[in-house]
Amino acid sequence: MDPLNWIVVAAYLAYVVVDGLRRSKGTHRIEGYFLAGRSLPWWAVGLSVMATQLSAITLIGTTGQGATDGLRFVQFYFGLPLAMALLGVTLVPLLRGAKVYTAYEYLERRFGPSTRALTAFLFLVSRGLAAGTIISAPGVVFSAVFGWPLAWSVALVGAPTVLYTMAGGIQAVTWTDVKQMFLIVAALVAVVAVLFVQMPVSPGDAFQIAGATGRLQVFDFSFSFSEKYTFWSGLFGGTVLMMSYFGADQSQVQRYLAARSVRAAKTSLLMSAYWKIPLQACVLLLGVLIFVFYQFQRPPLLFNPAHERAVVEARADEYEALQSRFDEAFALRETAARQAADAPNETAAARALDAFQAREAAAQEIRGEALALAQEVTGERPEDVNYIVPRFVLGNLPVGFAGLFVAAILAAAMSSVSSELNSLSTATVVDFYRRWFRPEAGDAHYLAVSKVATACWGLFACGVAVYAASLGSLIEVVNRFGSFFYGSILGVFLLAMIPGTREVGAVAGLVAGMTAVGLVSLFAPEVEFLWHNVIGAGVVVAVGTAASGAAAVRARADGSAQRQGRGS
Repeated sequence: MDPLNWIVVAAYLAYVVVDGLRRSKGTHRIEGYFLAGRSLPWWAVGLSVMATQLSAITLIGTTGQGATDGLRFVQFYFGLPLAMALLGVTLVPLLRGAKVYTAYEYLERRFGPSTRALTAFLFLVSRGLAAGTIISAPGVVFSAVFGWPLAWSVALVGAPTVLYTMAGGIQAVTWTDVKQMFLIVAALVAVVAVLFVQMPVSPGDAFQIAGATGRLQVFDFSFSFSEKYTFWSGLFGGTVLMMSYFGADQSQVQRYLAARSVRAAKTSLLMSAYWKIPLQACVLLLGVLIFVFYQFQRPPLLFNPAHERAVVEARADEYEALQSRFDEAFALRETAARQAADAPNETAAARALDAFQAREAAAQEIRGEALALAQEVTGERPEDVNYIVPRFVLGNLPVGFAGLFVAAILAAAMSSVSSELNSLSTATVVDFYRRWFRPEAGDAHYLAVSKVATACWGLFACGVAVYAASLGSLIEVVNRFGSFFYGSILGVFLLAMIPGTREVGAVAGLVAGMTAVGLVSLFAPEVEFLWHNVIGAGVVVAVGTAASGAAAVRARADGSAQRQGRGS
């Protein structure tokens, strides 16, 4: 990468750390450190929430998803507006009124300490895994593209994030997120502008070519548990997932607990409800445009540079033969794409698009052979989806723009990871350390422990990042991790709003929900992960309500027996 690009990246990293340290003022008490004194404006909270969601996985994985699969992934977010509306009238005022530091504190008041401890523990596990996956996105890409050791690539993201999160708490996290959000959007706009300038066809022709391969298809109304992204999985599974993420996950709950008022908290969530789907569609559309760009500009046969180097070194003759076949297929595909773009009428365009689809299928078949060869050589799952956008950025963006996009990737990763680390530290200190070990210590002591906890969770996340790098599409990996836990955790909060439910029901329901999701994952792998959220929440509510009812019956029977004993 050009030295000017590295200067842009280095300047950004230095600015983030310095600004984060500057934001450490006013964090000498735990309410200031964990909740910014409950003083943040709604727009800052809203932008911070959106920056947390717009992680490096979004810039790398979602754009790659758009290039390989089109716009279908946006259905994943169809439940978001409904989830935000429901949370605005249920959990948001409930948790704000409880004056808690964590969502799980409320569960102890409603049920008891066992429910709080078990739910908080599940949050720590799920969020720790998710934080690692988020770090792995830029880590694995930098490692493959620049040839760095993976550990050093992970540290490039993890070290400065841990530093400013330890120093400034939620105050530093939120205000840094606000700035990072603007940088991310600016980088996306810059890449789209460059794409349209470099594209040899008009935007209308580009979209026509993308539509011919099905990449502009948004809606899939088929109902199937084995289809990953459909309208129904997004509406039902997505609603439960989003309600759990924004209503029961401390990394998001902590945001609106830090807002100035209940109204500010609700408004910050509605900001995501209004803007998340259009923004996500734009990110996917960027991937679609990169796919079209590579119809006219020869792409690499393997987008992962590390796999490409390994295959060339081990099986050069086979790879060279595949490359030759791919070059021929690309030339034919490019000709078909240009004919489709230059067709004089709709009939000619339709014939040209049919020919283009056939050429595209032939090119993808050869790419599939190359991926299979890479798997034989490396023993790793040869996913290209995480490398499409980085290879485009580094190979085609002008000097300075590539540095801007790399800085945006770092910004996206750091904004998400800092939120995760801050919430992990909060739950560790408030729900476990202060609750069970040192309930009477002063703020200075808790602040010191929270900073150590932040560093420890940062090391844990970096370790997970190395493992997560080999699991495929990272945008799917992070949501798979979350979907294993989210539905069951939400189910406990739903139980808390049902009159008459008891702690025995909450614990039994939570154990049953996690068990049910685990059994479905093992014995019904065809059921896609979005439905795991619905299964977990449904089982928790059903079992928890039944167990609470049974406990109430036993209690009444015991009370009646005691009264009869006293009467006799």
